[in-house]
Amino acid sequence: MVAMVAFMVLVWGGLAALASSAFRWFMKRNSTVEKQTPLDIAKERYAKGEISKEQFEQIKKDLS
Repeated sequence: MVAMVAFMVLVWGGLAALASSAFRWFMKRNSTVEKQTPLDIAKERYAKGEISKEQFEQIKKDLS
């Protein structure tokens, strides 16, 4: 009887730890995507060809 109670505590504890780990991983993954600085966004847009070199330089100057 005591062994069954201990086993259930381990099972529920393991499930709680798994859910907690999954939640933290998901939140960490989402937070890193959103933390781009304005300069990072400008660099990305310049690399894609969405803005010219002059526009990129002006953005860099404005952000400094």
